[in-house]
Amino acid sequence: MAGEQRSMRVEAVVLRHADWGEADRLVTLYTREEGKLQAIAKGARKIRSRKAGHLEPFTRVALLLARGRDLWIITQAETVEPHLSIRENLDLIVYASVVVESLDRFTYEEGQNLQLYQLLIDTLARLERMDDPFIVVSYYQVRLLDHLGFRPNLFTCVQCEAEIQPQNQYFSPIGGGVLCPRCGSNAAGAIPVTLDALKYLRHYQRSGYKDARRAQIPLSTRREMENLLRTYFTFLLERALNSPDFLSRLRGPNRNAASA
Repeated sequence: MAGEQRSMRVEAVVLRHADWGEADRLVTLYTREEGKLQAIAKGARKIRSRKAGHLEPFTRVALLLARGRDLWIITQAETVEPHLSIRENLDLIVYASVVVESLDRFTYEEGQNLQLYQLLIDTLARLERMDDPFIVVSYYQVRLLDHLGFRPNLFTCVQCEAEIQPQNQYFSPIGGGVLCPRCGSNAAGAIPVTLDALKYLRHYQRSGYKDARRAQIPLSTRREMENLLRTYFTFLLERALNSPDFLSRLRGPNRNAASA
């Protein structure tokens, strides 16, 4: 629990919520001031609750929190950005779910991280304005890895340290980066990665979003980037995310690739 103060005001994005007791909700938040935390919204499941509409997933809210025995209690809630375009579009709901689930799985109640908070609100705003969702979410995941200290090495072989040449390579989740063909051909758990996929992932690492969004990425390369990011996230988390699987089922075999 953050500090010893009896109350505090925070700005936050709702990551998820769950039923708590007979009428309350346990809300998981990522806040600007304190990072990730959980709080109880008392009576939020009642029909006449004034808080419920402000505490839906993806909503950006201003909250007043009071210190309870074990958890913070939400005493006031005001919507800053409802992200209605996301919440009214099934495809965007799933894309946004990938975003918040990725952050939720990787983070604990460790205190303020303004970079992660800014990345989160920027990404939801990009989905809201209908930017290409594959680029929005895959760029987000690459940047999320940067901020969390899991930035993959995409420029030199993680085994022999040779500079990567303009040819197809391998990616090693356990090694945290690219393997050259000589090192990667027999490496346990390494997956092939084409020159094109590697090029775009490097572009994400080196560029701001304004430049990254201009990329015209072919469908086959999107699928490959999606698989690589999913494999790496699964290795790091020691379990798969739920949202990407639902996204794959939703879009079917003939729709454009979404992010991992």
